Amino acid sequence: MDSKLRRMAVLSSMAVILLVSALVLYINSDRSAPRPPMPAATTEPPQESSQEDMDIPEGQIGNDLSAFLYDHTFFDQEVNPVLESAQENGTRLSLVVTSVERDLRIQVVDAHGNPVTGESFYVKLDRFGEYKDLDKDGIIYVGDLAAGEYYVELLPIEGYKVPVNPTRVRVKDRVEYVAIGDIELLIKTEDDIDVEAEDTAEEVEDGDKTEIQKLQRPTANARVGIDVSKWNGEIDWDKVKNAGVEFAIIRVGYRGSVTGSLVEDPMFAANIRGAVASGVPVGVYFFTQAVNEVEAVEEASAVIQLVREYSLEYPIFIDTEGAGGNGRADGLDVETRTLVCEAFCRTVANAGYEAGVYANRHWYNENLHVNQLEKYCIWLAEYRSTPLYQGYYQMWQYTSKGSIDGIVGNVDMSISYLGK
Repeated sequence: MDSKLRRMAVLSSMAVILLVSALVLYINSDRSAPRPPMPAATTEPPQESSQEDMDIPEGQIGNDLSAFLYDHTFFDQEVNPVLESAQENGTRLSLVVTSVERDLRIQVVDAHGNPVTGESFYVKLDRFGEYKDLDKDGIIYVGDLAAGEYYVELLPIEGYKVPVNPTRVRVKDRVEYVAIGDIELLIKTEDDIDVEAEDTAEEVEDGDKTEIQKLQRPTANARVGIDVSKWNGEIDWDKVKNAGVEFAIIRVGYRGSVTGSLVEDPMFAANIRGAVASGVPVGVYFFTQAVNEVEAVEEASAVIQLVREYSLEYPIFIDTEGAGGNGRADGLDVETRTLVCEAFCRTVANAGYEAGVYANRHWYNENLHVNQLEKYCIWLAEYRSTPLYQGYYQMWQYTSKGSIDGIVGNVDMSISYLGK
């Protein structure tokens, strides 16, 4: 191609680009401008003209290049399938149904697996009729069922899409001491509960004036450590580590004393991350208010769910104490309370963790068949220079009035004989 033709090609291309740009600017500017009035109606028949007479480009209808401006549907967009799907998923419900022992826990969840609250859901259980979510928490519990296969149906409710087919589930005859996979749906934060009424652990102190309140010196067979919860506030774990603390048992949560809600300790995540980052080995404990083995499995499952991201070098303990005399589990008989502790520990052990029981001397002697629990780590609370407890124990909490750099106020201190 010679230079003359090249120049002509370049100029032609530039002209086309300018023309297209001008047309785009014209259309965009006209979209924001008021629409011109529609042509007045006329009774005269339109004049017929041929394509050749009007010299209209092929494919164009009529000779008015701005006619699209009068078409009120021209700029209407088709339904966006992505938005339509999102809207549909926002109202789509499903059921998560589990059984621990001759029972069913039916949870109504959204498309993301989150519990749906604030609605009076109804479910239909074959052979038993309908059940209502009375407290509108998205959970319906059905107990005293015979073992076997059941079908659960979520009944229609305005504003939601419910499953077309019922959910099939097997009701277990006995507790299997296996962590419940969907337990996270039951774990609440303190924003969801009445904290003053629910978090009422009240340890029965067992001690005398010989109680040691300083961090003890470690030995070849013993390690010194602390246990903490939200009551200890924000902790400077570097200072705690430098002060000589060799391990920490951190409260992961508790069951509410009134409603039985499973609640995460608000400082758990900060405490365990801080301790691990500072090189302090950790274990955890959970304050129980379980009234039967089923609830004990739930509690253990909640702990397993909450610690799944962390490496524990010390046991997962069930903290069995009173709750001020009015706790839902305060009146348990010795046999039931022992079964609760054993169910918790068996579930923890079956998940691959070391399990343990925490209580004071009086509680072990009067409220538990401790001989059934000694295969787990026994953590004794007795505040005197030499414990009077005659049973076997691997950890000893010797004071609740300790003081350590990095923590404001009193802190519980313990000695571990676990060899870690």
